[in-house]
Amino acid sequence: MARRNALDVDKFPVFDWRSDGLNYYSYRYFLKKRYGHRVQRVSIDAGFTCPNVDGTVAFGGCTFCDNRSFSPSRRRPKIPITEQINDGIQRLKRRYDCDHFTAYFQPATNTYAPVEKLRAMYDEALAHPQIVAMSIGTRPDCVPDDILDLLEEFAARTDLTVEYGMQTMHDTSLDWMNRGHHHEAMVDAMERSLGRGFEICAHIMLGLPGESHDDMLETAREVGRLGLDAVKIHNLYAVENTLLADQVRRGEVQLMSRDDYVKTLVAFLELIPAHVIVERISGDAPDNYFIGPTWCLDKPGVLRAVQEEFQRRATYQGRLCE
Repeated sequence: MARRNALDVDKFPVFDWRSDGLNYYSYRYFLKKRYGHRVQRVSIDAGFTCPNVDGTVAFGGCTFCDNRSFSPSRRRPKIPITEQINDGIQRLKRRYDCDHFTAYFQPATNTYAPVEKLRAMYDEALAHPQIVAMSIGTRPDCVPDDILDLLEEFAARTDLTVEYGMQTMHDTSLDWMNRGHHHEAMVDAMERSLGRGFEICAHIMLGLPGESHDDMLETAREVGRLGLDAVKIHNLYAVENTLLADQVRRGEVQLMSRDDYVKTLVAFLELIPAHVIVERISGDAPDNYFIGPTWCLDKPGVLRAVQEEFQRRATYQGRLCE
């Protein structure tokens, strides 16, 4: 399966990031080269649920997931998509000098609805004059062919990223998190998504209970084999109102230290191809939901530690990729 999207070169050109002194192909660098200016994501809550929440494949959702913790839009009442975009733009412009935005359908499973309902939602977001691209977060078991046809349709109209919650390639870990599917669902989704003109990003989680260092690096090799365009990586962390929070408090789950995470992350990046965009290397949640590990809240400190580890090892993304 080690092939890439047929339209990658045209829609998502690979830039020579190493010549600019970077250790990995960062998302910020990609956006700067792709658009020539800052582009920020505006989170949209379209009101979806997930098949492992509503009983289709399981109940209760993922062990680690309380969507209120992962998206600003989950912390306010549901409002129309256009209003969410306007509100998000106002908030972002208070922090950034930015006039161009990506509509990010973020919380829950954003392809988990009939085609016509999805088309209307995507159309409304794309109609906003300041939206220049769209990102859609979903699960690999929620993209039947008619949905992929719809996504291909939108990829012809705008720069589109489809984010699959892969998390890991190991089925025992997927079972632990109550995911409701195994890795074969990700393999199948990739086989049917490649060549449709949209960027394909996978969410990867390091530090899952029971996974060894070698297990996590096996997932890195699978990233290259699958033909992904981008990854979002972060450690397992705990937020309130989740089963994981209870497990951490009872001492049943140990969360990674920053030192272990940084070393594992750099080793992970060494094994993924140089053309894979690294959209995220750490994660956090609002203080009022967050339990730990506390080092996640110091994002600048994490970034410095990652850069220092790259320098210490004199390495870079893709160095050990076959």
